[in-house]
Amino acid sequence: MAINDRHPQRRTLRFRVFAAGAATALMAPMAACGSDDGGVPVLNFYNSPVENMQSVVDRCNQEAAGKYKISYQVLPRQADDQRVQMVRRLAAKDDSMDILGMDVTWTQEFASANWIREITGDLKSEVESETLEPAVASAQYNDKLYAAPNNTNVQLLWYRKDLVPTPPKTWDEMIKMSQQLKGEGKPYQVMTMGAQYEGLVVLYNSLVASAGGNVVDPEGKKAVMDAGAVKGLETLKTFATAGVTSPSFSNAVEDDVRRAFQSGGGAFQLNWPFVWASMVQEAPDLAKNVGWARYPAIDANTPSKTTIGGSEQAVSAYSKHPDLAFEAIQCLRGPESQLYLAVNSGQAPSIESVYNDPSMNEAYPMKDVLLEELKTSAPRPRTPAYQNLSTVVSAELSPPASIQPQQTADSLRKSIQDAIDSKGVLP
Repeated sequence: MAINDRHPQRRTLRFRVFAAGAATALMAPMAACGSDDGGVPVLNFYNSPVENMQSVVDRCNQEAAGKYKISYQVLPRQADDQRVQMVRRLAAKDDSMDILGMDVTWTQEFASANWIREITGDLKSEVESETLEPAVASAQYNDKLYAAPNNTNVQLLWYRKDLVPTPPKTWDEMIKMSQQLKGEGKPYQVMTMGAQYEGLVVLYNSLVASAGGNVVDPEGKKAVMDAGAVKGLETLKTFATAGVTSPSFSNAVEDDVRRAFQSGGGAFQLNWPFVWASMVQEAPDLAKNVGWARYPAIDANTPSKTTIGGSEQAVSAYSKHPDLAFEAIQCLRGPESQLYLAVNSGQAPSIESVYNDPSMNEAYPMKDVLLEELKTSAPRPRTPAYQNLSTVVSAELSPPASIQPQQTADSLRKSIQDAIDSKGVLP
């Protein structure tokens, strides 16, 4: 999942991915259980290391009452390492893989390669009727559903209420507020992720979406880099050169930003909701003065759009027990499981009704703003070649201060088209 975002979905101290037994856990995927356990079919569930996920698996196994047994196979912590392991196994038609916990950016690639099965029947009806629409869209390929969203996420604007009583609504307004605070000798920095990795692509994608632009066409086959994409470059360039960022902006990832804001040096932070529980635990005095608001817009008259993150569950095309695997997913990502992981592990639910549960109020005091953003969130460019696209975009945007909007747009158009046309995938 993301925490590079990919998912951010990155954890707090309270909600952090577990470390105990990590060495053993990371070996688990290389030694998956067999296809049965005393006559009971074993469903191997490959997923990132998520705190309390084993509790969800245990409950689902109890509910299965011997019909099947889910075995949680813990993948490496980093999303890129997770994908590499899955791609290699799927390319080899490994039939020991049943349920795949995937980053939202993998669905197009895996579906186009025929590595995962289309979701139909009851599970399809449940997903489409209960799940937030942008999360459903991220799980589709060629208008067919291939994955069931488990959790979802978007970034929010976090701000110091003792420095800025009213949060800015646009990037220009935020930059001006920051510059004014700087002139007054107060904490002023706008902190967010600018390192050459997926986090920078997410930042740029949110700017493009907020400007009404597109990087690729709707079919994901042609690089377009339209006027909105150029406007996104202009905004990113302005931000990076306005004297309001941290000196480490071009090297910062999620946890760097979280820690820096908690140290009290910044007035604003653009980051995922995981930062809140960490702030409450690690910097409670600061947390009392921190508010949250919708991600800043490009234009005051047009609401912002932020990049959706999250994870999904799919059934491997090579599973020996696909029907049972789909049934197990109904439990693994159902409302009870999503609520449990939201409250205990910091995973924002993809099922809208879960946000109405009273136990969400303490865990997600920002849930109203979060839900508002989720409903209008934007996907990353939808193409089976997304991993290649992400690599070239992050390279061309780094460091952001060096961007020359039109020139960079022209260069990106060529680089992105080359990435889309590439026939190779990461082995």
